[in-house]
Amino acid sequence: MPLILVDLLSYTGTKGGMETYARELYRQLGARNDGFEYVGFASSELMKLDQSWFPGTIVDSKISGENRFTWAYGELFAVARYAKKIGADLIHSPATLGPMKSSMPTVITMHDMLYFSHPQYMSTALYTEPVKWMEKRAAKNATRVLTISSQSAGDIQKYLGVAQSRIDLVPLAGTATAPVDRIETDVASEKMILATGNRRPHKNWEGLVRALALVDPAVRPQLVVTGSRGNDPLAPVVAELGLEQWVTLKSWISSEEMAELYARATVLAMPSFCDGFSLPALEAMMAGIPVIMSDLPVYREVAADAAMYFVPENLQSIADTITNAMTQPELLATAIERGYLQAATFSWERTAEGTAASFNAALAR
Repeated sequence: MPLILVDLLSYTGTKGGMETYARELYRQLGARNDGFEYVGFASSELMKLDQSWFPGTIVDSKISGENRFTWAYGELFAVARYAKKIGADLIHSPATLGPMKSSMPTVITMHDMLYFSHPQYMSTALYTEPVKWMEKRAAKNATRVLTISSQSAGDIQKYLGVAQSRIDLVPLAGTATAPVDRIETDVASEKMILATGNRRPHKNWEGLVRALALVDPAVRPQLVVTGSRGNDPLAPVVAELGLEQWVTLKSWISSEEMAELYARATVLAMPSFCDGFSLPALEAMMAGIPVIMSDLPVYREVAADAAMYFVPENLQSIADTITNAMTQPELLATAIERGYLQAATFSWERTAEGTAASFNAALAR
């Protein structure tokens, strides 16, 4: 039975989509019974969180995934050393970074190449070059590189020089929320835009707020933006525009509160300048919530013809799409119907199946 060491140093409870990926993937891999044995090499933060989703033993690395220096050292060196210590047959690093050298095959999941393709939108300029260096080292060492979209696969070839023959394209899937009673979306009902995600610059939440100010107050919806930590950088923008009665800023929220917001939302908005996928859009479509989003190739991969698209750099384009969504219920009805169909083409079962195939291909080498 092949022993797989799973690199969970980045899993701290604060990383959003990549943690959803690791959690749902390994929940499904455990259910498949592919003949693998798993050991999770966990951050000190993960040791304090729920681990019931992991189908094997969790080991405390005593490395903080929130401390960039100790975490980087752990990714580059400690993961491979521990894998060798326990006699692992394979390493899987599910969060873009991994060992720079390992004595056994390594599969790394690289979600996007945003530090290469859009460095201007990265949160910390001084951090950009070190991350790029680490991604190059990890990709060079990897036996197989998993990625989640055609856009990312092309970028991995372009920026890291990884041959297409070493890349496995395995899209993510959505996780259904708890059942909620969706309020009927019609002209008379409350209008609300839901936006969810961290405040990293490439998410373009400021553009969404500024576009909201351009919408006629007679049809302007409420906007709820979740996912902030600490002082919310959107608060000064809301105050500048005098939109306090229109915009509610929330931190990370409970699943119960998210379910309540899903029940009220007229649409979900994703105004990003760039991305590697869009789990929020996929999960909104699963819940029957129409999606308005940036017209990006990767978002077209996720939502196809089910979303309403705008140009993220153009505030008037965003505002016009909001206005159309709030005043044309037939557009929303079509988006809901198409969204259900599009979301059904993704599943964690397929994600697990593709991942297991990548593991076997790496082991065969």
